[in-house]
Amino acid sequence: MGSDLFGSYAESSCAALVVASISSFGINHEFTAMLYPLLISSVGILVCLITTLFATDFFEIKAVKEIEPALKKQLIISTVLMTVGIAIVTWVGVPSSFTIYNFGDQKVVKNWQLFLCVGVGLWAGLIIGFVTEYYTSNAYSPVQDVADSCRTGAATNVIFGLALGYKSVIIPIFAIAISIFVSFSFAAMYGIAVAALGMLSTIATGLAIDAYGPISDNAGGIAEMAGMSHHIRERTDALDAAGNTTAAIGKGFAIGSAALVSLALFGAFVSRAAISTVDVLTPKVFIGLIVGAMLPYWFSAMTMKSVGSAALKMVEEVRRQFNTIPGLMEGRAKPDYATCVKISTDASIKEMIPPGVLVMLTPLIVGTFFGVETLAGVLAGALVSGVQIAISASNTGGAWDNAKKYIE
Repeated sequence: MGSDLFGSYAESSCAALVVASISSFGINHEFTAMLYPLLISSVGILVCLITTLFATDFFEIKAVKEIEPALKKQLIISTVLMTVGIAIVTWVGVPSSFTIYNFGDQKVVKNWQLFLCVGVGLWAGLIIGFVTEYYTSNAYSPVQDVADSCRTGAATNVIFGLALGYKSVIIPIFAIAISIFVSFSFAAMYGIAVAALGMLSTIATGLAIDAYGPISDNAGGIAEMAGMSHHIRERTDALDAAGNTTAAIGKGFAIGSAALVSLALFGAFVSRAAISTVDVLTPKVFIGLIVGAMLPYWFSAMTMKSVGSAALKMVEEVRRQFNTIPGLMEGRAKPDYATCVKISTDASIKEMIPPGVLVMLTPLIVGTFFGVETLAGVLAGALVSGVQIAISASNTGGAWDNAKKYIE
């Protein structure tokens, strides 16, 4: 998660800086205005530090049901403070009127329009976070329906879970679409890059509430292994259920920002490759679109199969140990942990090579053998289908996890 979001951060900053360098900021050597993308990130860090104080010093949590609302408040507080921070930075650091490079033309942009571009990305991120929370928290009906469907077996649970994931894509996609439309209308590709930065600006808070889930999950594991009282396990379960939801919110932010960043990078590619239009009706572009839309499915298949084969090896190894080590079943002997750890570490390194190769070689092969128009089609297709798969898969997983907690 950290590397994914850092990647999005770096990419959107680079895309914004590249577009700004061939605009009036770069031409007139306006240093502060050129650094605007980095100023947004810097203000974000300060805002998230201030937001942390609200969790630790201003709001005391006394009951289990207060956990999730407290974490949600963090997101709202950071977004409101960030809106004020962006307004100040835009007013101080950016000229009242400037020009932005827009596919061959120079487009005149006012500083308040630039503020709106960042603001729309920021608030779209919050909307995505809340929709994700609605679909993955066991406090609401979607997850409760999934839990209810388990009464008739695993098959209905799988169907309900997948349906929930597909349905949860609708509002986030509209939020991303509106932020793209507003930011592109006001400041072309630069607008989209800074909107992505706006969405990512409160990510320190997002990551903090995201990491919260695994920490409480492992605390629960320690409580169980140490034979502590069942009250402690109940508390860690409550923390973990809240953590699962917040983890899904963090993923929602990551996916939304990645979509905007991909579009900004796509724009940078199109302007560098000197393509003014990409015609979908030409066969080579359409073929590119179809192949590009297939790539996320291929990538997902590879990673899922890798997890499956690693799990299979692990189960076989555990069975072997139970059969060959005397007294292990009764708890008198120690298992061979090292072999199990080796299985997971080997799988995590080796199994990620083919998906990585797929991602890196595809644009090189397509661009070299079929030209830039086909590559533009491939990139657009992968972006469009990848966002849908990412949101639905992430939310289905979060919902299943919390349905299990709800039943327990």
